[in-house]
Amino acid sequence: MLAVRGLHAHYGQAHILADVELEVGEGEVVALLGRNGAGKSTTLKTVSGLLPASAGEVHFLDRRIERLPPHRIARLGLGYVPEDRRIFTDLTVMENLEVGRQPGRAGAPSWDEAKLFALFPNLAAMRDRPGGRMSGGEQQMLTIARTLMGNPRCLLLDEPSEGLAPLIVEQMAAAISTLKREGLSVLLCEQNLHFARSVADRAYIIESGRMRFSGTMAALAADPALREQYLSV
Repeated sequence: MLAVRGLHAHYGQAHILADVELEVGEGEVVALLGRNGAGKSTTLKTVSGLLPASAGEVHFLDRRIERLPPHRIARLGLGYVPEDRRIFTDLTVMENLEVGRQPGRAGAPSWDEAKLFALFPNLAAMRDRPGGRMSGGEQQMLTIARTLMGNPRCLLLDEPSEGLAPLIVEQMAAAISTLKREGLSVLLCEQNLHFARSVADRAYIIESGRMRFSGTMAALAADPALREQYLSV
């Protein structure tokens, strides 16, 4: 579904990503783990075209996309949910969802308001509420739902559990599990190892812009020294 090969990225003169490599299979949830500043969000921004790649390749559905603008990448079916949410605060829940609407695409789960309200029941009770009058957790749900209205084949999720109450984190984990059952591929950036273990099939660890681990969640769970070295705060 998604393959990243030898990816490099810069912010000005700062070399942020160096030779990043990862893969996401069809219907698979993959976690990209690391501390703050490790390069997780930069990886997603580069894959989605928001930050130009300095070198390397990004393949989505067997097509190279690293030189495409973000809107063309999105129209191919690669959805991106940023860490800072970026909902339209003056628009209602329904209006935010309408902004994200795209036609259905072959091979992708199809989403509409009814399915999204079943996925996120909190949103169903606030259809006409402006985004600016929602809690952080509710805004996170709305951001994911708005992206799903584009019927993506693969979803890039940046820190979906960050700053959320434990109950909302549980609801978020249940939602991601549902997306997997629907056949959606997910690349998930996270610091919360417990959350990642509850939803992901495999994991990568990134530190200082370089990949340090690739393997199953079970292999990561069995290596406390690795977790201590790269994930402990």
